[in-house]
Formats: sequence, structure tokens, C-alpha cells
Amino acid sequence: MTVRILLCDDHVVVRAGLLALLGSEDGFEVVGEAGSGEEAVAMAAKLAPDVVLMDLQLGPGMDGVEATRTIASPTVRVLVLTTYDTDADITRAIAAGATGYLLKAERPEELFAAIRAASEGRTALSAPVASRVMDRMRGAAGPTLTDRESEILAQLAQGLGNREIARALFISEATVKTHLGRIYAKLGVDTRAGAVSVAKEQRLLP
Repeated sequence: MTVRILLCDDHVVVRAGLLALLGSEDGFEVVGEAGSGEEAVAMAAKLAPDVVLMDLQLGPGMDGVEATRTIASPTVRVLVLTTYDTDADITRAIAAGATGYLLKAERPEELFAAIRAASEGRTALSAPVASRVMDRMRGAAGPTLTDRESEILAQLAQGLGNREIARALFISEATVKTHLGRIYAKLGVDTRAGAVSVAKEQRLLP
């Protein structure tokens, strides 16, 4: 089955390169080219492509995320193809309904596979993007503390000082300070009160 594709990129040279590249692969048909978000929305409504290859930065006017939000549907899939891989860009594009997120540095065969996956409604992510998504998911799950760090945090929550914590856990004050530094780093704080507050918010205390 031929995958009908709409290109959206504000650079004519980029569109020409994609047109030539996709034309070399069997099973693809480029049905239109848009240079702005507004054009992409209008052409998608008129042409009903299977996949829209969408850049994020499109100059003045509607950006790629807004265009994606308007275009994406169960019958028209949007595959982001961009040079940007910041957490904010990835999150906004996926939240707007993009089926996949690919970087322009990918090899042609990766682009071809992603287009086919998108046309079938399957998620397609560049490896660096997938890693960032996984990192964000791990971060959202909260930091992971070691058993010793959890013990020290519990003592901290009771208002004990370093010397008292050291005595209670039969370790040196220097060891307590080392663990506190790691706890602060994991929780993103720099004070004892901050550590206790964040630990309570994230339910890290018994």
C-alpha cells in the first residue's frame, strides 16, 4: 500500500531534499509541500495524507506544535522531523498528538521505517528522543534512595543533627555528611529542611 505524505518545512532546500529522498523509495508518494503551519493545516484538510512530516520551527505564524494539534487524527498521522530534541519540544509535540518524533540527523532507512510505522499508527522515536522520554519517565517516578540514605533521611526528619544521626546508625559523621550530599543531589535541594519537605511531598519517608 502506498503511503501518501505531506511535507511541512519552511526551508525549500530541505523540502527538495526530502522530496528526492522519498521519491527514491517504493511505496511512498509525496502529495504536497507546505512551507508554514497554516499551509500544512489547509493542505492536510484538502489532501487527507496518511502521514504529515512536520518540522517544529516554521518561522512567523503557526508553529509545528500548533499545526500538529490541528492536523493529528486517527486517519492523518503527524511525524515530527526536526533538529530540536529538547525535553520541552518533545513533550509539547507528543502532547499535541504527534505519532512520532524523529531527528533530521537520522539515516534514510530510519526515516522510511518511521514513516511506515506512523502510517500504521505505531509510535516512532529517534533513539536519542526515546532515551530522553525514558529519562523523564524515570524522573517522574521520583528519586531512588539507598537503604542507608533512607535511614538518614528518616533521622533527619526527626530533627537529629549529624552527630546524633552518626551515633544512632553507628557510622561516622563524615559518612553522614557524604550521604547527606547524595540525598540533597537526588532531591534537588541544598538544605536539611528542603530535603525533609521534598521527601514528604514524594512520600519517601515512612
